[in-house]
Amino acid sequence: MDLIVVGTVALDDIRTPFGDEKNLPGGSATHFSIAASHLVQVGIVGVIGEDLPEAHLNLLSERNIDLAGIEKQQGKSFHWKGFYEYDMNSAHTLDTQLGVLATFDPKLPAAYRSVPYVFLANSDPDIQMRVLDQLDRPKFTFLDSMNFWISSKKGSLEKVIRRVNGVVFNEEEARQFCNTPNLITAGNRLLDLGPSFVIIKKGEHGSLLFSRDFSFAAVAYPTEKIIDPTGAGDSFAGGFMSYIARHDRLDEDVFREAVNFGSVMASFMVEDFSYRKLVSITTMDLLERYNRLYQYIHFEPLDAL
Repeated sequence: MDLIVVGTVALDDIRTPFGDEKNLPGGSATHFSIAASHLVQVGIVGVIGEDLPEAHLNLLSERNIDLAGIEKQQGKSFHWKGFYEYDMNSAHTLDTQLGVLATFDPKLPAAYRSVPYVFLANSDPDIQMRVLDQLDRPKFTFLDSMNFWISSKKGSLEKVIRRVNGVVFNEEEARQFCNTPNLITAGNRLLDLGPSFVIIKKGEHGSLLFSRDFSFAAVAYPTEKIIDPTGAGDSFAGGFMSYIARHDRLDEDVFREAVNFGSVMASFMVEDFSYRKLVSITTMDLLERYNRLYQYIHFEPLDAL
């Protein structure tokens, strides 16, 4: 196994202008792992309650996703209810039930502790730190968070950021954490804390990649069909991390390609509710859309005007 994700395996009730669905398979680890499973074997660390349908876990297993790190407890699974308006850029939360996640204390299976690539999906930074303490010198650790933890546990979150190799925030989170309206300044301030790489997501406007040696502005894949944006960021991260794990390199070329591959993965994710679209596509679909994205953005440098 090349990659593990620590995050939520959950249920979602989602309403968009294109439908209203309940008890959908959701959660950061679910969406990440479905995306990543196109390129590598991925293992999940998370907790579920007794109410999570067995069919949800069966589908993950059928994707060759390792479930040894999922703990089942008495009680209910994490459950999120929300809706989107026509701009589809912001999720509006109606209800969040933590369920068994409220008391989750992750314990990594022995086989997970030496996995080289680790994604810490959005979660309590204290949980993320406990995961880092159980790892045996991973090659690359990548962290996600959200405004709730920035507001309530910024000190703990900063400690975790100082221990990881990469951080991904959306633009609102980056501005809030770094206390600046400028995303370039935010990227550099996050690098100053210790990570080697920082990604700031800008939704339909793409993303920015920062490192100490280079920076890169990536576009989002232009798609007309947007049904449900839930999990787009997690599928982006799944595409990004699985591409790096597949090539097992941490150089500039791979990072640039991985950001674009994450954009392609997210573009499929939003085309249906939950991960329905992601499980229906093939490697050829991903390759064709990646190459189409290249054609959209490719241009030659100028020698003169």
